[in-house]
Amino acid sequence: MAVKNDVMTALTAVADPAGGGTVVETGRAAGVVVKDDGTVGLVLAVDGLDKTTAERLQATVEAAVKRVPGVSVARIILTADRAATPTAAPKASTVPGIRKLVAVASGKGGVGKSTVAANLAFALARAGQTVGLLDADIYGPSVPTLLGIEGRARVENDKLQPEVRHGIKALSMGMMTDPNKAIVWRGPMASSALVQMVEQCDWGALDVLVIDLPPGTGDVQLTLAQKLKPDGALIVSTPQDLALIDARRAVAMFGEVNVRVLGVVENMAGYCCPNCGHVSDPFGHGGAEKEAEAMGVPFLGRIPLQMAVRTASETAQPVSGEPAAIFDEIARGVIVTVGL
Repeated sequence: MAVKNDVMTALTAVADPAGGGTVVETGRAAGVVVKDDGTVGLVLAVDGLDKTTAERLQATVEAAVKRVPGVSVARIILTADRAATPTAAPKASTVPGIRKLVAVASGKGGVGKSTVAANLAFALARAGQTVGLLDADIYGPSVPTLLGIEGRARVENDKLQPEVRHGIKALSMGMMTDPNKAIVWRGPMASSALVQMVEQCDWGALDVLVIDLPPGTGDVQLTLAQKLKPDGALIVSTPQDLALIDARRAVAMFGEVNVRVLGVVENMAGYCCPNCGHVSDPFGHGGAEKEAEAMGVPFLGRIPLQMAVRTASETAQPVSGEPAAIFDEIARGVIVTVGL
């Protein structure tokens, strides 16, 4: 059976056509996943390459991977800004001081989107990025609980002040309202609040702002796309058919407003009993990965249903162990894809 180290070694023999070393050293090839059946998947960024060069690089990478003993299939997902050219430059953020905006979205609630958003932010920080986390889930803010933030947001020099937890800056509507009262706002009010929290917060200089969106495909998502123009959106789903239907709608919505879908994360995927070690799939298995393949978007990773994830969230800590390693891999894929 092929192992990941063998695949990475094979990729170090492939030079980046834009210079700077191999496709591993420059980060063009990332997100390598090796399955038990010999299938290898990876993300290949072709930004800045013309069509002919990109196709030649894809073929070279595929050939290198297939030469690894035990590899049966090589699935390579290409990512790039629209019609990249050899002189294309990375798109600048529309918000001064923030290099990249990354949205975390879901078609429906209850799939663990906020937990994924928070731990993606932690993973990006572990990778050396300067990170902010904006809780834009106006009606059901979770970030204060996930990060252990209490009390109201401070205002200095007419700017909201984010709180710093575990190396990231965070702001949430939950830091500006009574936690015991419902937020009863129409869509335009919620959309206006999103823009104000991005533009009227003292974020300082950030490499990336992770935006935890509310579930669905409504006014807040449209405002984000039209006014803030994020660099990409990550879709969270469970393997369940009902969740996948709504995840499909979320992918379609971002496509209609010209926001690149960075990929799909399958959350709550598989449960290992801590007592007997039996592995079960209460929400199904592999549904999000199959759906991502069918939609032609990257599959970024599978987060297991573990007590440790719940405990970390409830004690306002980043996840550790196996889930943390998975989030680190997802973060590496995001870094390559958006050009951090």
